[in-house]
Amino acid sequence: MAQDQPAVQTIAAAPDEPPVVAFDFDGTLTVRDSFIAFLKWRAGRRRYLAGLVRLLPAVLAYLFHRDRGRIKAAAVREYLQGVPRDRLEADAREFAELFSRSLLRPDAVEVWKRWRSDHVRLVIVTASPDLTVAPFARGLGADALIGTQLAFDAQDRVSGTFETPNCRGLEKVTRLRRAFGPDVVVKAAYGDTSGDREMLAMSEMPGYRVFKGTP
Repeated sequence: MAQDQPAVQTIAAAPDEPPVVAFDFDGTLTVRDSFIAFLKWRAGRRRYLAGLVRLLPAVLAYLFHRDRGRIKAAAVREYLQGVPRDRLEADAREFAELFSRSLLRPDAVEVWKRWRSDHVRLVIVTASPDLTVAPFARGLGADALIGTQLAFDAQDRVSGTFETPNCRGLEKVTRLRRAFGPDVVVKAAYGDTSGDREMLAMSEMPGYRVFKGTP
């Protein structure tokens, strides 16, 4: 079963291809980490807190290895392992319907809409799982969504690992070039952490922490 998300295809760069405008999601288009918010909402307060206790070893290990992908994978195993894909997709849609207004930054959305009037391809590039961000991407009318991909087992249930590397840092550049070709032109990029640095560096108009609005 295909993931419920905007299609991302690998295409050859061409002179007449519209340039890309890339937006990070968490902290850039949103006011906080959407994946943590999703896990907390889906699990419920008691289950979420119990999971945090079980995640303490992974949190302590993170202080040494500083690998965000590893701690994110631990959270996926704790809260999502075994969940069928269609159930998770339905939950992601409901979450977006309930929280898009309280999560999305109005000034970031306004800039997104202004770019929409130009001849560009609007792309969300996020470290969060693409499956949970997909409903937001569709709501915004994104041309493509690039994110960390969850792995599923033979029964189409969350296996507790990732299909791709954590989409952060240099991986964002790698994924953009894989999707749009090695000579992709990134006209503008927006981000808010060190994990966006490489993506900002490849853009003609880098925007670092330019959005401050709250719903």
